[in-house]
Amino acid sequence: MTTLSKGWNGLNSANTITDTIGELRYLQTEMAKGVQALFDAEVKLADAEHAYERTVNLSFLNNTGIEKERTARSKLDAAEERLQADLAKASLNRVRAKLKMLELQQLSTQTISRLIETELKALR
Repeated sequence: MTTLSKGWNGLNSANTITDTIGELRYLQTEMAKGVQALFDAEVKLADAEHAYERTVNLSFLNNTGIEKERTARSKLDAAEERLQADLAKASLNRVRAKLKMLELQQLSTQTISRLIETELKALR
């Protein structure tokens, strides 16, 4: 099924009502999946940040020297965990952006459905 957001032909299209209903159902399904994806991304980010903080703190405790040296070494030791946390944050932001895009598509499709309804009323 082609979504309306990829190229809607206007109110006189042969399958406009069916396409509009299908588009709304598709968007509802995707948004429902998005809620779980958002939760999963938030959990992944929390786990990655926890791993980073744990590695930094353990490394700080295990290193010797003055405080600034220990801090620098612990951050170097935790570079991989920091990268994983940054990637998890990017993933979370991507899920949020996709949910926002789906929300805007849904609003657009609802507007189209109202226009179809108005045209059908005018034809009666």
